[in-house]
Formats: sequence, C-alpha cells, structure tokens
Amino acid sequence: MSATPVGAVDASPRRERFARALRGCGPLGWIAFLVVTAGALVVMPLGGLLVVLWARLSRTPWRDIGYVCPKSWAWTLVAAVPAGAALKVFMKAVVMPLLGADPVNHTFHYMAGNPGAVAEFAVYAVIGAGWGEETFFRGYLFERLGRLLGSSTAAKVAIVVATTAVFGSLHYAQGWAGIAQAMIVGLVFAAVFAVTGRLVPLMIAHAAFDLTAAAMIYYDAETRIAHLLFR
Repeated sequence: MSATPVGAVDASPRRERFARALRGCGPLGWIAFLVVTAGALVVMPLGGLLVVLWARLSRTPWRDIGYVCPKSWAWTLVAAVPAGAALKVFMKAVVMPLLGADPVNHTFHYMAGNPGAVAEFAVYAVIGAGWGEETFFRGYLFERLGRLLGSSTAAKVAIVVATTAVFGSLHYAQGWAGIAQAMIVGLVFAAVFAVTGRLVPLMIAHAAFDLTAAAMIYYDAETRIAHLLFR
C-alpha cells in the first residue's frame, strides 16, 4: 500500500464541490450561465461548445441536456429530415401567408442563384442552427430553468414559453416575419423537447428546415410556394 505524500491534497472532493457549484444556482452557477449565454449571443457554435464544456466540468449527465444517442440513426434521419423540410414548406405555404408576410425573405435573398452563399449558409445551418441553437435553447436552457422551476407540468409549460420567446426575439434582424416564424418553429421544437427530452431528432429537423429554406431562396421559389394556396 502506497502512502499518501505529506502535504498532498485529494483533488476529488474539490472537483466535486466545483462541479456542484457549476450545476447549482449560486454565484458560480450564475457566472457560468452568463458566460455560456454571452458566447451564444456572439456566435451560436461558441454557445454550443460552452454548453458542452459546462456539462463536462459540472459533471451534468449528457441526458440532462438532451444528448441521448438514438436507438436507430437511420430511422431518426428518415423521420427528422422530412419533418423539418415539411415544416418549412408548411410555414412558407400556409402559416406565413395567413400572417400577411412578404413571400420573399429579403434578409437572405442574396443567396438566390448564389451557390457560394448557399454553401456557406448550409454549413451554418448544420453547425450553428441544427447543433448550436438546439444545444443552447433547448438542451441548456431547459436544464437550467428546470433546476430553478422544477419538473412539474406547469414548470415545463413556463420553460417552453420562456425559451420560445427568447429564441424568437433573437431573430429580430429578419424583421417581424422572421420573429414570428422563429416563435412558431421554436414553440414546436420546444414542445417536442419537453415531451421527449431528446435533442438529436430536433437538431436534424432544424438543419433540414433551414436547408429547405435555403433551397427555396436559391431556386427563387419562395413566391411560388407562398402562393400555392393563397393568391
């Protein structure tokens, strides 16, 4: 049996106290929250990376932020990709016309016929939106607000509403139509996550939603799709 060197300190209790403080609602927990949120506001992939780092340092189970490996990746892709694409088509052809939105998304219209811009957007759609936004808005914020509010049905409803409001408001650069669409889509994704607790299908669906939007813009098909039902 090896003797513990004189003056040596067992780091495990200290690491555990540090992890508990990061998970908790004390000063260190709030500092961590502000740092992660600031990173997400700067650029969403950074927010996602900070969430992963926080989960690692705080010893938060991956399941608690929605990181659950699908039982079947193939079936998850088969279900999530069409679901995300169909949601975008439904928003463009039905919901947004009913709200009186302009058929053309002028914020991103520069991608029309521009393969380089679409390729750049596609990378962000997968990494920034699909992975980053879902990790932060659904995984991280649900975990943090759940620790504050609890796990009751009323708490989950409040969390869905709060995260949806934040998600929508951060799309202000796209005008009121962009905010409205983000609020509706965010509400759908938040409700699904509240029920399932699984992020991977939402990450895939979110990326498929944005990639479908990019395809509509690239092929200059927004107006045609928006007028499928409403002339």
